[in-house]
Amino acid sequence: MKKVAVIQDMSSFGKCSLTAALPVLSVMGVQACPLPTAILTAQTEFPSFFCEDLTSKMGHFTEEWHKMNASFDGILTGFVMGEEQIQHIFDFLDVFHEEQTTLLVDPVMGDQGEGYPLFTGRLLEQMKELVKRADIITPNLTECCMLTGLSYEKLHSYTDAGDYLQALEEVAQLLAEETKAKVILTGIVPPTVEPTIGNLLVADGTTIFSQQPFNGAGYSGTGDLFAATIMGSVLRGQSIGEAIQLAAQFLTAAINETHAQQIPRNMGVHFEKYLKMLI
Repeated sequence: MKKVAVIQDMSSFGKCSLTAALPVLSVMGVQACPLPTAILTAQTEFPSFFCEDLTSKMGHFTEEWHKMNASFDGILTGFVMGEEQIQHIFDFLDVFHEEQTTLLVDPVMGDQGEGYPLFTGRLLEQMKELVKRADIITPNLTECCMLTGLSYEKLHSYTDAGDYLQALEEVAQLLAEETKAKVILTGIVPPTVEPTIGNLLVADGTTIFSQQPFNGAGYSGTGDLFAATIMGSVLRGQSIGEAIQLAAQFLTAAINETHAQQIPRNMGVHFEKYLKMLI
């Protein structure tokens, strides 16, 4: 069985990070080996939560797994508590990131044009270095703007869908050139009459934009579910294009039901009954 080291936080409520990635990878036939960066009572967009920062413990995982002669077919990184944790990730990669290991970095730093509460300029600089080591990166539009310097406000000033998508293609190609990674921009909502949401892939000199109808609902953990599905798909031999299509179908089904049940966005997506789509 293939193994993935998943370096993310564990949030009890919100259905994100490890609680999202572990079931997805498991149902896709991959052993998920968690390296928790923090333990939270609820994800950080809740009005109140307790957080136990595990930065000082991360090195123990690297040391102990190295003693076990562990190896990984994939490494998936997501939310981190700060720049020091990224340095621990670099140390982990120095030991476990081999030529045949797929590294997927979800550069979790912000959304809707704003950085998350823990975001700092130093974190951004470290994240820019981390994505350069990745094989696949899955930034949302805010994170793409942070990594490239593109103005989020300027991007959303476009009223023509063609101009909007052209600007995104250009910046995605720039990011792909800088990182040498396959870039998947997520959560793209072009300025169209009929709302749609899509993903833009820039890889190996090709650009593919795929989209589906959008009900306007956004929920905690969708990026984590997406990234885990991409990783699981790639490890079982599917192409990036096939992986994106599967992730989109899975998330669309789960989000539509969550929206119909009027679940608060901070509680995350009711994805469990749709895991069968990933088998």
